[in-house]
Amino acid sequence: MVVDLIVCYSGRMPRTPSDTARAASDRLRESDLGTDVSFLLARANALSVSAGNAALAPFGLKVRSFSVLALSAGEVRPTQRDLSEFLRLDPSQVVALVDELEKRGLVERRPDPADRRANVVVATEEGRSLHVQAAAATRAAERSLHGDLAAPDRRVLADLLARIAYPG
Repeated sequence: MVVDLIVCYSGRMPRTPSDTARAASDRLRESDLGTDVSFLLARANALSVSAGNAALAPFGLKVRSFSVLALSAGEVRPTQRDLSEFLRLDPSQVVALVDELEKRGLVERRPDPADRRANVVVATEEGRSLHVQAAAATRAAERSLHGDLAAPDRRVLADLLARIAYPG
């Protein structure tokens, strides 16, 4: 019905749903909300997570599970509590993510040498290999998403976001 009205009044069909959404977005971005920093951060996050999830899908990962794998593949050897606090996730969400990655043989829990009551999460050889491949895919998705920004602008953006993400 609405499409019929658009055709009737405009004489043509919208090319794609994304064209229609883009036109609405262009109109709304001039609103007070469209220039609100918190809203812009949330919108950029939604776009980034969507692009990241699409890039990670061939690896059977999503942004959250990739984040756990990436942190586990480094030298830091985070505890589940570390992961929860750094990723700003409820501990039960981290447990579920680690369980999923552990079932796939990508990470393992090991006793924390500093606190035997805690476990560190460590990527397996297979997990480190998958991390390398998935990280390349996320970098490509990031380049596509941020392609309009020159390298110096991306560095400035990263610095500004880090100041917000890590206050103090």
